[in-house]
Amino acid sequence: MQGLIVTIPLTIISFTLGLIIALITALVQIADLKVLKQLARFYVWIFRGTPLLVQLYIVFYGLPALGIIIDAWPSAIIVFSLNTGAYASETIRAAIEAVPGGQMEAGLCVGMNYFQIMYRIIIPQALRTAFPPLSNSLIGLVKDTSLAANITILEMFLAAQRIAARTYETFALYCEVALVYLLFCTVLTKLQAICERKLSTYKGV
Repeated sequence: MQGLIVTIPLTIISFTLGLIIALITALVQIADLKVLKQLARFYVWIFRGTPLLVQLYIVFYGLPALGIIIDAWPSAIIVFSLNTGAYASETIRAAIEAVPGGQMEAGLCVGMNYFQIMYRIIIPQALRTAFPPLSNSLIGLVKDTSLAANITILEMFLAAQRIAARTYETFALYCEVALVYLLFCTVLTKLQAICERKLSTYKGV
């Protein structure tokens, strides 16, 4: 239970921050702001091109060598959020670009500015398209939180490891952890399916 009450907030906080980062990154690239676009592309390139575990080690174990010391919990939040943001930004960017260009023109014709069009017309349509892959990212993040055990965060996997070290019931304990993760992911998958049906009905499909 101690590990469980760490895994859930770690997932929720990281995913929420990751979505905010992803939306900002996607909008920067769509707006084609030269310098900011290159910085956004560099950020996405770095975090999509390196393993999540390596990123955790760099922030928690590597930065202290440069005089930057970050506790385990903030380190995990930072890495999980940035990693999620990098992947989700490409999903959101693709979804925005999939919205017909006529939507922007229609908004301009009725007197809306760029930000009003994005907020009221483009982004709501894009997020409906991006919902399934973003849900998959959330499910993946639930499982990825087990990597936080490597930087001493007492989430479910590390809690199981410590109990196994005392009891030597490794097989039973690790199977139990796997079942808990499976349960969480199954519930999220069911919720994803329900939400997708509601969104499809909302779009009139």
